[in-house]
Amino acid sequence: MGRAPSDGRASGAADPYGAEDPLTAGGGPQGSDPEPGQLDLEERNALRRVAGLSTELEDVTEVEYRSLRLERVVLIGVWTGGTQADADNSLIELKQLAETAGARVLEGLTQRRSRPDPATYIGRGKAEELAGVVAATGADTVICDGELAPGQLRQLEEAVRVKVIDRTALILDIFAQHARSSEGKAQVELAQLNYLLPRLRGWGHSLSRQAGGSSGGVGLRGPGETKIETDRRRINTKMAKLRRKLAQMSTAREIKRDRRRTRQVPAVSIAGYTNAGKSSLLNRLTGAGVLVEDALFATLDPTVRRAQTPDGRAFTLSDTVGFVRHLPHQLVEAFRSTLEDVADADLIVHVVDASHPDPEQQLASVREVFADIGAQDVPELVVLNKTDAADPVDVKRLRTREPDAVEVSARTGEGVDAVIAAVAAALPELQNEVRVLVPYDRGDLVSRVHQEGRIVSEEHTGEGTALHAWVPALLAGKLREYEAALS
Repeated sequence: MGRAPSDGRASGAADPYGAEDPLTAGGGPQGSDPEPGQLDLEERNALRRVAGLSTELEDVTEVEYRSLRLERVVLIGVWTGGTQADADNSLIELKQLAETAGARVLEGLTQRRSRPDPATYIGRGKAEELAGVVAATGADTVICDGELAPGQLRQLEEAVRVKVIDRTALILDIFAQHARSSEGKAQVELAQLNYLLPRLRGWGHSLSRQAGGSSGGVGLRGPGETKIETDRRRINTKMAKLRRKLAQMSTAREIKRDRRRTRQVPAVSIAGYTNAGKSSLLNRLTGAGVLVEDALFATLDPTVRRAQTPDGRAFTLSDTVGFVRHLPHQLVEAFRSTLEDVADADLIVHVVDASHPDPEQQLASVREVFADIGAQDVPELVVLNKTDAADPVDVKRLRTREPDAVEVSARTGEGVDAVIAAVAAALPELQNEVRVLVPYDRGDLVSRVHQEGRIVSEEHTGEGTALHAWVPALLAGKLREYEAALS
């Protein structure tokens, strides 16, 4: 099943800092090789044939073990609190998730209840009505706007007679489609197995056979082990291997973090709701060439780039996985090593889609995740993106709620200079002033001053390079021996 290309754009704007670092150089001259993000976008939108798309109930013997391939779907949500607009916005977001996964949404329904029905999520009577809607529209999948218990999933499926999945399974499927790096794939697989483990169930007798038992014959008698118990054991074994693998990858990531901490380079993390424009802003600031698509969770793998403030201070800028309301806890746990970049940052650039119908809910949902990963105390800079498409009244209301927010349009570039200035003002100041004469054979120290410090003046003399600069404490200690030469 192929999806039509979206109207998203892959942006590779020039570095506004004018940096010559190859990490920050954006896009090449006309006719040069395409950027990685553009290649990813073309591959994602390519037509491809997928075998075995049938999701009829009689063809789901191994359905729990294969990727979700959705076609015609009906959405159903239970409205337990808030306004009707809140319920509609939640279902609209579910529609966007389903379309990102490759589905065609036929109908969307909400029901007002004090709490979801413990048996069928929407109640027996409403389940029969839903079955009629499914039959009338020809849908082959029902997606529920919430996480269903294993019993609710099974009984609702029996009532509507088509495949039923919940919001968590849908998000996990999108992550499985979009993960590119080995770490991202391992994190998604761990989250999927975590979700699958309590939901294993048998179709017919295939998962209820005994591996031993009194009738097993010579050498096979005993209590035996059912097929479903064997599957649980294999899943637990696989999860243990994935956790060890991720722990090794986390060690490598921690070594890189320690190297940046040793050099005292400030770290800035771009975080926010999915599809708020984080990757577009990273491309605009550093020319990173990251994939940009008008879809939820388009990019999952973190990207780190070096940048500089207008006064010459170096810092790292990292793009993180997007958040969403009711982000599955399995994903938060599996991606914890990646999300630690946010908790360890010196500054969080919180990107908000100002054109979204409910940006306040986006702010609240993202800050809930910040609390989950221990990043609630990190300094935060709110950036209102997509102001070119937002209603000015809505932007003014957001500015009232977030008075220190910065307005920007990553698509047009308007307001980017204001973001740069705000980031520079929020970064920790360099506290060590040095006036040194560095010999020419210690060009490595001069290079580090350029990379890590802020140069006030620089002069090349007959004895060496005379520098007046502000630098980190560790670098100041290495330069101290050359202060006497200057005096």
